[in-house]
Amino acid sequence: MEMNLVAIWHGMNNLVRAVVIVLTLQALGCLYVAIDRLFLLAVAVYRGRKFARRVGPLLAAGDHEGAVDLAKSHRGSHLAGFILTGVKTFDKQRENGQTVTKAAELASRALERKAEMLSGDLNKGMNVLASTGSTAPFVGLLGTVLGILNAFKLVGQQGSGGIGTIGVAIAEALIVTGYGLMVAIPSVLIYNWLSGRLAKYEAGLAHAKSELVDTLEGGEVEGEARSAIEPSAPFEDAPAVERAAVPTTA
Repeated sequence: MEMNLVAIWHGMNNLVRAVVIVLTLQALGCLYVAIDRLFLLAVAVYRGRKFARRVGPLLAAGDHEGAVDLAKSHRGSHLAGFILTGVKTFDKQRENGQTVTKAAELASRALERKAEMLSGDLNKGMNVLASTGSTAPFVGLLGTVLGILNAFKLVGQQGSGGIGTIGVAIAEALIVTGYGLMVAIPSVLIYNWLSGRLAKYEAGLAHAKSELVDTLEGGEVEGEARSAIEPSAPFEDAPAVERAAVPTTA
């Protein structure tokens, strides 16, 4: 049976049309969030790698001032924000007379607070995907119920219960349920995939935080010998952050 979507739309009552419009808005919202989060991850990975290649030698050599200046010039990088927060907090505490260990501990706490704020920013809009995945089937079912009620209304008006009377109305109602499932299933799949990528990215940043704190705490203990150590993850190529967060589509 050939389906004419335009004819089906014109055959729906206003309540069913409202349900279809709601489902369409949910689908567009999910599409926007998915594209936005994918773009954010791709840009963050690129900027993070670019910054990591330059900041590694500075941190390994104990050049905190140079690392701060470099981080300020890479404001769009999450990794740069971590380095800026951690190094500035550490240096400020050292200037206030704190020991290396205490200053590193305070820097770690500052990084934890920044990580919490960053997590909220990274997951912005994900509730749209989650809500759509859980509610779209029920919204579609609501449209079906309203459509079937309209079919029974036609029976009452025409005084006949033949398939020719209500068949088209029931078919239109069932299409709304199918539409709801078509919106919900991709939303759930995209939500699960993006959640995994974002979780890996956040885990990489958490690893970067611990590496930075270790570098700050060990830099002044070992003195000049520290400069002879090769930059380690995540500061050379930032593998813990960028490779873990690279979208498979990138």
